[in-house]
Amino acid sequence: MARLKDYYVSTVAPALMSKFGYKNVMQIPRLNKVVINVGAGEAKENAKAIDAIMGDLGLITGQRPVVCRAKKSVANFKLREGMPIGVKVTLRGEKMWDFVDKLFNIAFPRVRDFRGINPNSFDGKGNYSTGIKEQLIFPEIEYDKIDKVRGMDINFITTADTDEEAKELLTLLGAPFAK
Repeated sequence: MARLKDYYVSTVAPALMSKFGYKNVMQIPRLNKVVINVGAGEAKENAKAIDAIMGDLGLITGQRPVVCRAKKSVANFKLREGMPIGVKVTLRGEKMWDFVDKLFNIAFPRVRDFRGINPNSFDGKGNYSTGIKEQLIFPEIEYDKIDKVRGMDINFITTADTDEEAKELLTLLGAPFAK
């Protein structure tokens, strides 16, 4: 499944180099990492929620997730320091390319009434963030075996200096931006 990486090297990088007029190949923006985050507010009452989220995220990414814990106690949220409140995975290398390929070509087309991802969700430094409302769009997740429908945040961290460069990079990689 490393076809997307080969496509980047053979097609995307030369296209970016000619469009933005880079003098050195090291200036060409590339995808550095992908971070997938699932918040688990219900983990305060249900301790098994974290295990279910870790199982789902592990199936989707092919990598073991890390539990995120609360840094501070917040009485209004009934939250104590050290309580598990989320799960995240940082993907790099082959697993990152496989996930991006699966996300753009398999998962996003399975979303109902999908018109594309928001082209304005860049952070000003060349990174892109998007959200998914349900984990069912991934082919590894079986509808009968999930306990609750959960969403996730997906962050694409690039080496691009501007949002324009990052958008062009993601577009050439196959990101389905809304028109």
